[in-house]
Amino acid sequence: MSNVGNLMHLWMHKVRSGLPTAAPSFLVQGAADILTRSGGSNWLPVVVREIQDPEYDYEVIGNSFVYSAAAEAGLDRIWCVVAEDSELAIEVARVLSQEIAPRINLSSASYDQIIEALEYVVSQPDTPLKTLKVQLAAPRISEAPRETWSDLEPITKLKCGITKGPKLDYLQRVFYITPPPLPPIPESSILKSLKVKELKDLARLHGLASKPNPKKNDLVALLDQARSS
Repeated sequence: MSNVGNLMHLWMHKVRSGLPTAAPSFLVQGAADILTRSGGSNWLPVVVREIQDPEYDYEVIGNSFVYSAAAEAGLDRIWCVVAEDSELAIEVARVLSQEIAPRINLSSASYDQIIEALEYVVSQPDTPLKTLKVQLAAPRISEAPRETWSDLEPITKLKCGITKGPKLDYLQRVFYITPPPLPPIPESSILKSLKVKELKDLARLHGLASKPNPKKNDLVALLDQARSS
């Protein structure tokens, strides 16, 4: 039977640590001291998921600092909330426990959100964007046709100090893109009025494979069949 949603007092040796906390060791030691002095009850539960493992029953996915403090304090048991085992649940747990930054949709982000996100990445100790001029980059990104992008790569063409490689990769920590919806395939009568290049482009957008050097009638038939299916 699943324990998802339950608050449980679990044995420490049955809980795998998962990702270690990024907190300095002196903070972990200080928290462990408070836990010990308070009787060993972590009133802020650790978030775990159920796992299939010969040694462990659960794995930490959120509030890893609490787990590290409990381990440092030598606790036998730890209070945990059991979350569902999914990538989204893991992301939610880590975002809400401030272990990772939440990402915002750059396709629809406001100017203020873009400013704040760029200021955040510039301030991080491991950032390759330390020298980024936020007041230059933010308006260029904001004014770009972001709603048409399928990924973040067009940012590198805005001449705002963000290039391919580590800088663009780091930006993916705070931004994601919702690809625009595919244009609908029009009726057969409209397809017949389009040029071969337009038909090829439409087929490519919809992931339709055509013969090498296809004729117009072949492309129309291919698209018409895809629209009807």
